[in-house]
Amino acid sequence: MKVGVLISGRGSNLASLIEACAAPDFPAEIVTVISNNPGAKGLEIAEKAGIPARAINHRDFAKRDTFDACLSEALEEAGADFICNAGFMRILTDGFVEKWWNRQINIHPSLLPAFKGLNVHARAIEAGVRISGATVHYVRPEMDEGPIIAQAAVPVMMDDTEETLAARVLEAEHKLYPLALRLVAEGRVRIVNERAVISPAPEGLPPTLIVPTV
Repeated sequence: MKVGVLISGRGSNLASLIEACAAPDFPAEIVTVISNNPGAKGLEIAEKAGIPARAINHRDFAKRDTFDACLSEALEEAGADFICNAGFMRILTDGFVEKWWNRQINIHPSLLPAFKGLNVHARAIEAGVRISGATVHYVRPEMDEGPIIAQAAVPVMMDDTEETLAARVLEAEHKLYPLALRLVAEGRVRIVNERAVISPAPEGLPPTLIVPTV
């Protein structure tokens, strides 16, 4: 599977995907990294790994759909047939999502459908939940919607701050995203009635949930 990774910032999940794809038996290859932010540190991570990387600044486009069309064209020119959003802080147009339907996944730092959107960790702490985590899901036009491929759960400690919880969830994300991409690339994920069905289940783990050691 030829993967294009979309980023906006530091690229920590990108780094975990690059490391996973470097394994000889991993069924996916990252062919391009694109950021809407020219200053994204993740571009440097990609370049150091020898992966073609570029910025397409969304501020250079008057309309959202024009930017999305340019982004899609760049992905296709790079040979990507699948997209991983890894901290890509843009809401994509319906047309883009439809063009890449079931060929684009995203990682979100909560156990969806809980805590969609921004300020996730502060909201989780304020709500008093005991478990939070991360979700990898297929992208749909609605924000943080779509069939769930895999989730990772982490505890919320009584003395957690937004920063400490974010760090714990991020550690789980780095394990979760490569697992989810492997499942998809191996052809083990089917969408049935807008639900991701995984067969067979990952060895030693339930099909839609992993709980990393923390």
